[in-house]
Amino acid sequence: MFAGMIQEIGAVGSIGKRAEGLRIEIRCPRIASEAAIGDSISVEGACLTVEELVHEGFAAFASGETLSKTTLKGLKRGSPVNLEQALRLGEKIGGHLVQGHVEAVAEVTALKMTGEGATLAVRLPGELMEAVAPKGSIAISGVSLTVASVKGGEIEVAVIPHTLKNTTLGALGQGSLVNVETDLVARQIVAYLKSQTGNKQKPQAYDSTEMGF
Repeated sequence: MFAGMIQEIGAVGSIGKRAEGLRIEIRCPRIASEAAIGDSISVEGACLTVEELVHEGFAAFASGETLSKTTLKGLKRGSPVNLEQALRLGEKIGGHLVQGHVEAVAEVTALKMTGEGATLAVRLPGELMEAVAPKGSIAISGVSLTVASVKGGEIEVAVIPHTLKNTTLGALGQGSLVNVETDLVARQIVAYLKSQTGNKQKPQAYDSTEMGF
């Protein structure tokens, strides 16, 4: 489990093909100094397991399933990636609960600078929209963000200056692809409502502020 609070921007060191997947080596001095084999690390929002520690970095295996649902298949040597270590019991959650289970790849439609910060617009796959609401949480490329607005199949989120400087979001532009994971609590609510209606109708969109969040 993660919080969507990026600890370091790493860089892909090498990528090697393996049966039904890829071996990805990532350079990240800060996180590597604390990492151990078997640890879970969020890479651009996708949870990977440390298989090997290398010089100032680690290597992990990305399965075919992971590659099919994330942007990891498009990584190249030198690609920057958002990194976050798994939460430890008792740690503060600065963002929101993120599983590291990417649901889909989405397309950026705009990154508009607003003063020192920015507004990021992303077009989401239709099946994700029922778990998204204004003022709710969403993880984009592993970063915990608050949904500012929902317009049809597109959402907008505000990105503060610190996040622009300390994550890969600042380098995004129209057409960029990002990993998306909707809020865990919202997904559970949607699943429950569907079970009560026999999945005959979609749950109506909700405003999280009306539910006390």
